[in-house]
Amino acid sequence: MGTQYINDVKSSFDLKSQTKDAHNFDERIEEQRRMDSWLPITSSRNAKWYYSAFHNVTAMVGAGVLNLPYAMSNLGWGPGVVILILSWVITLFTLWQMVQMHEMVPGKRLDRYHELGQEAFGEKLGLYIVVPQQLICEVGVNIVYMVTGGTSLKKVHETVCEDCTKIKKTYFIMIFASVQFVLSHLPSFNSISGVSLAAAVMSLTYSTIAWTASISKGMQENVQYGYRGKNPSETTFNFLNALGGVAFAYAGHNVVLEIQATMPSTPEKPSKGPMWKGVVVAYIIVALCYFPVALIGYYMFGNEVADNVLISLRKPKWLIAAANMFVVIHVIGSYQIYAMPVFDMTETFLVKKWKLEPSMILRFISRTVYVAFTMFVGITLPFFGGLLGFFGGFAFAPTTYFLPCIMWLAIYKPKKFSLSWCTNWICILLGLCLMILAPIGGLQDIIKEAKTYKFYS
Repeated sequence: MGTQYINDVKSSFDLKSQTKDAHNFDERIEEQRRMDSWLPITSSRNAKWYYSAFHNVTAMVGAGVLNLPYAMSNLGWGPGVVILILSWVITLFTLWQMVQMHEMVPGKRLDRYHELGQEAFGEKLGLYIVVPQQLICEVGVNIVYMVTGGTSLKKVHETVCEDCTKIKKTYFIMIFASVQFVLSHLPSFNSISGVSLAAAVMSLTYSTIAWTASISKGMQENVQYGYRGKNPSETTFNFLNALGGVAFAYAGHNVVLEIQATMPSTPEKPSKGPMWKGVVVAYIIVALCYFPVALIGYYMFGNEVADNVLISLRKPKWLIAAANMFVVIHVIGSYQIYAMPVFDMTETFLVKKWKLEPSMILRFISRTVYVAFTMFVGITLPFFGGLLGFFGGFAFAPTTYFLPCIMWLAIYKPKKFSLSWCTNWICILLGLCLMILAPIGGLQDIIKEAKTYKFYS
């Protein structure tokens, strides 16, 4: 009798404990649901396949495309063409892998790059591996786009008003930043879709202007296609920097899962179908932008081409001014595409770790501080070519070229020496070479420019 009583009491405690655990679990689920409905990545999931197309075009075609003729002048015809084509193929392959991995866990969506990292490497290690790399990429792009926006605005001003008083690039960067201070308060990824669409159209437009105006200008007198370096050392550094410039041009992987997270998904109709459709359309547009600009720009100007091909074009004035204005509009949208995942991470951290209440005030302060930070760094270090090379190699090579491959191998474990296994390892080895070599050239370029640069001049 006593034993039965003890067992009954024990069962009662177990039942209460289970009920309490279930209640706590339900509370956590509800709290997570409230967070998801507030955070910019997951608050709206009604995007269409064409959202994927123009978001990816906006994410990829940007500052990088205007640097490609300059990159070609440092790579040379043979290596340049091979690297351009290889980059297009490899990054399309790794992007396909990421789209497939978004819903590889039944009943769960990996809405952010770091969530995929946690699935592949574990809860803590995944964060340590992915978050620093992704932040370097996204913050790096935003800094470069501050410089690009300011540089292009300055070019517009100088083109339409040659006799006007010269204005420092610093002020133009601040003008560009003022637009971002306003747009950064749009609440979610889908709320910037209009800005992103305009940016995607602008990218195709100014890329077309860049190569058609190059043809119109014609081949320059005494055009040279030899390496632009004056000695073997300089040529090597330039080559390495150009590798980073090409890597920077294929940057969409850092936001692809976040873009896919905005799409509806059911077991019958998973999001990977429409997402991949959009990616394919985006990559066709990317090819139409990149290859003509890179090859025609280099063919016409040779190794005298500027690190931003539009700077090499001076006539007709109205067309060059328009093209630079299109660049400004594009990088306004592209800045937002890369800033949105940073806002998402920042707001998650402030609410979950610092226990701050989700509110408009929290969002306003955190986003304003972030835009101000990227503006400050952009004003302090406006080295366009060097920044492209450094960030392209150090940050984009891992997240774009080989981290998706490592995750694929860790999760799916393909058979040794199978086609999938071999393809992934080739991508990993090429990506590692890029990550090690490209930042060397970019850093050397920054140091070289810094010797003659006066801060805030």
